[in-house]
Amino acid sequence: MRVDADQTTLTLREFSYFPKRKMKIVSFLLAAAPLAYAWAGQSIPTADGTAWRYNMTQEVSEGLRVPDVKADADGKIRLPVLYRIGGTENVNGQELLKFEMHRAGVVTNTDLLTVDERGIICWARINVDGEFVKLNPPQTIIAMPLKRGASWNFNGQARDLKVHQHYEVAGEEDVEVPAGEFHALRIHGEQTSPSLMTIDRWFATGTGIVKDVTTMHAANGDLLERISLELAERPGITKRPEVKIDATPKELSVSFAKDQFANPSTTFSSDAPQIYVRWRGHRLRKGAKVRVVWIAENIGDDAPPDYKVDEAVAIAESPTAHGAFTLSPPEDGWAPGNYRAEFYVDDLLVETVKLQIVK
Repeated sequence: MRVDADQTTLTLREFSYFPKRKMKIVSFLLAAAPLAYAWAGQSIPTADGTAWRYNMTQEVSEGLRVPDVKADADGKIRLPVLYRIGGTENVNGQELLKFEMHRAGVVTNTDLLTVDERGIICWARINVDGEFVKLNPPQTIIAMPLKRGASWNFNGQARDLKVHQHYEVAGEEDVEVPAGEFHALRIHGEQTSPSLMTIDRWFATGTGIVKDVTTMHAANGDLLERISLELAERPGITKRPEVKIDATPKELSVSFAKDQFANPSTTFSSDAPQIYVRWRGHRLRKGAKVRVVWIAENIGDDAPPDYKVDEAVAIAESPTAHGAFTLSPPEDGWAPGNYRAEFYVDDLLVETVKLQIVK
């Protein structure tokens, strides 16, 4: 069994998430939450309950798709999201605004912010599991005054991840979204660490972010994920959505495929040259041991029931690490029958997937 270890894909974003699987939006996003930013000295709305509704479109590379996630004919996932001010939280004697991201009954992340003459600054984040992550130094989301040609950097640390990002105001554009037509400043961002990411967002005076497109790439430049947000209605006071108590995401998503980027499958022929067992983390501990055990459940007289064929281990480099274990057949091909792969995280069984091999 071979391990493909291209697994470091923390997107620093809280949208990279498949809600039907109760999954976490990945890890937290250090840059792409759709804040309604200030421009030309005007403050954003900060009243408790103020909310921005967005239509979200998520496009994931074929090799990272999860089988039971509902997507349209183009392979894209489309869902509404709500970004809402849910009061304040006192952190080390400082009152911070709580901006919650709601999606499919889950608060996928909470940004703790200050809004003043310096701009919009994020001091900490709370992820989907309730983990408090302090940013060191605090991250300037928008440096005031915001105007054409302005630029700023974030070189800091979130938990044990070092983050390097650069932003600049690229120009002014007219943009049309479901909430209407807006004259907006376009902000372009580039992240170089811990993973490759580009962010383009459009900010309209008095409204905030009306459009946001975040794209994540693999080290070789291949697309991993693209998430687009478009403002669905203008901001206003909104009641907090109901939060599902049982909506905690799984640590891993797992699927079988004929190659690394093929569609998922649960049936393979006995002459299949390889079988890929693909996995993707959603809230893994950095350094967690991801182990897969390949078991032949029932293949006739070729092996006893529940025979352990092989196993392999990978180390997660981030909460959203991903990879593939490659299974190669014996010289005379796969024995027809039923098989399963058991996935363990730090020796705890977290997922089991089954497949069948036929003649």
